[in-house]
Amino acid sequence: MMNKYKAINRRKSNRIYVGNVPIGNNAPISVQSMTNTKTTDIQDTINQIDQLKRVGVDIIRISIPTKEAAEAFKIIKKKTNIPLIADIHFDYRLAIKSIQYGADCLRINPGNIGKKRKINEIVSCAKDNNIPIRIGINSGSLEHDILKKYKSPLPEALVESAIRSIEHFDSLNFHQFKVSVKASDVFSAVKANKILAKKITQPIHIGITESGSIRNGTVKSSIGIASLLSEGIGDTLRVSLAAHPIEEVKVGYDILKVLGIRFRGINFIACPTCSRQEFDVIKVVKDLEKKLEDIETSMDVSIIGCVVNGLGEAKMANLGVTGGYKKSGLYQDGIRQKNKLNNKDIVRELEIYIRKKSSELKNKNDN
Repeated sequence: MMNKYKAINRRKSNRIYVGNVPIGNNAPISVQSMTNTKTTDIQDTINQIDQLKRVGVDIIRISIPTKEAAEAFKIIKKKTNIPLIADIHFDYRLAIKSIQYGADCLRINPGNIGKKRKINEIVSCAKDNNIPIRIGINSGSLEHDILKKYKSPLPEALVESAIRSIEHFDSLNFHQFKVSVKASDVFSAVKANKILAKKITQPIHIGITESGSIRNGTVKSSIGIASLLSEGIGDTLRVSLAAHPIEEVKVGYDILKVLGIRFRGINFIACPTCSRQEFDVIKVVKDLEKKLEDIETSMDVSIIGCVVNGLGEAKMANLGVTGGYKKSGLYQDGIRQKNKLNNKDIVRELEIYIRKKSSELKNKNDN
């Protein structure tokens, strides 16, 4: 197929590792999410981690708000092989405990940890255990003096807060860290990251914090994250949604896929539907997305309900379906197949073809 993606020149940055996942210095942009289970509910949290792994998450963050949560984290870490970030606020002792219990990275907002002595102890422990830290600056939790200076969480305020922590880390000769400056306002988040990107060489974690519901949050996150990625800014990302965490991962990969940065799973090309459709396109696509979310192989599947655009789209996809009366035409690699798909059983039949094609492409890529 024709290469339709414009190359993006990524910002140069240092390289760190979260577990075995490289961050920065042109490493693949990793997709993160965060469990929303009670950390103390160990089995529930492990189950959600497994769900996130199924849809391709690279790194998972877990809240550690209490000593009990830290003890639960210790057990959870032993039962999964995916990199885990311990999310710490206020209590520096929980950060140290999380490192001792095997965290692959910490996320802290130095502004709410308190005295420099406490930050120093966290950094010392991270350095001794070769664990990176994310300096996470949010518009909702800026230091009081910075907020007083700027009157509101302006992009410049976010950056000043970040630079303050970066300079402190540098003074401690600690360089294994990444930085994020996040706001729920898209324009503020984008501007803050653009300013920051020109000032530092550390990897940058991007996202729109507290972006909202799955629909509104997806729109806001896509606009903000894509704006930054298209300018080469961003080494790892999280789409923050008031929805199940697996939706965050799916949207994250979709953003990367649309920009031609990273490909995972199926790119469904589907018509918006009209009265010409010969089968229920919306239901078919929805069902297939759910059934096939475990597929990692990158491939295009065109599902068009009639012949107006169906033939053209099918010829450009790895697999294509063109709606027809009772039975629909099937294309593979642009070539029409003799056999057709029964519209009443199209999901089951198409799933078989997609999984077979996925295996062929995977074997071809592996060889």
